Amino acid sequence: MVANKALAQVRALFVHLGAVRSHGQRSLVLPGLAAYSHVMRTLILPLLLLLLAGLSPMAHAESLRIVSDDWAPYLYQENGQAKGIDYEITNEVFKRLGVQVQWQFLPWKRCLAMVEQGLADAVMDIFQVDSRQGYLVYPDEPMSEVEFVLYQARSRPHPVERVEDLAGLTIGTSPGYVYDGTFAESPLFRREPAPSHEANFGKLALGRIDLLVTDRQVGRYVSRRLGLEQAVEELPLVVSRRPQYLGLARKPGREALAQAFSDELRRFKQEPAYAAISARYLGNQDFPFAVEQQERGTR
Repeated sequence: MVANKALAQVRALFVHLGAVRSHGQRSLVLPGLAAYSHVMRTLILPLLLLLLAGLSPMAHAESLRIVSDDWAPYLYQENGQAKGIDYEITNEVFKRLGVQVQWQFLPWKRCLAMVEQGLADAVMDIFQVDSRQGYLVYPDEPMSEVEFVLYQARSRPHPVERVEDLAGLTIGTSPGYVYDGTFAESPLFRREPAPSHEANFGKLALGRIDLLVTDRQVGRYVSRRLGLEQAVEELPLVVSRRPQYLGLARKPGREALAQAFSDELRRFKQEPAYAAISARYLGNQDFPFAVEQQERGTR
């Protein structure tokens, strides 16, 4: 678009020069170096600058529509206001890149469908999965690392040290979330999905499930918000760990945008402002920065 405008301006200038000559006005053609300098100043250099600007990955920074589900404390809505660690970090990184963003919160599976169909520009906090490579581009730098752990009711403890110890139990899960390895495939126990993290914790407190699996930070955040900190506890077994990313819809120029986002995110992580955002949501809790993933068509 910028290049087209530049060419149009050059074309208009030549038309103007032709009109000037046709009216018998003084010729603008200058001899030797003077002519060269004049042409460079008036035509070539401005055109080159405009063309180079058009090649910049940030030159046409359209407003990006990012979709995600509620994934507190990483990103969520509270009284209609978007909040969260990754929400604030992403906004800051794109602000530095000169890219405007719009957010929409939807069920996870719908988020995946929208970005795959080109109805959304990006999806936040998603795992890298081979089946998504055809329609998603990922920055090299992850937003954070997910660490899935198990929660149990303190009044109904289960001695679990490995996945095999879950035999015969019912584990609360989240629909669409991706759980790795043995946990996702084991026939030893039953996996029962719930519509939300809050619903899973409610079922655990009422004894309708034996355990639930969720990200460590999400579990602590939700249990604290529901006033269940003294009623439930996390187990030491780590089901899986995976980095989560911003996923950009695969379109022309998105690889360059992904690289620019990755570079700026990496720089931002070294600044006090980055740590301040995490501290504002997590306080002084001494545990790894992690997240659980809904499969959303595989989170």
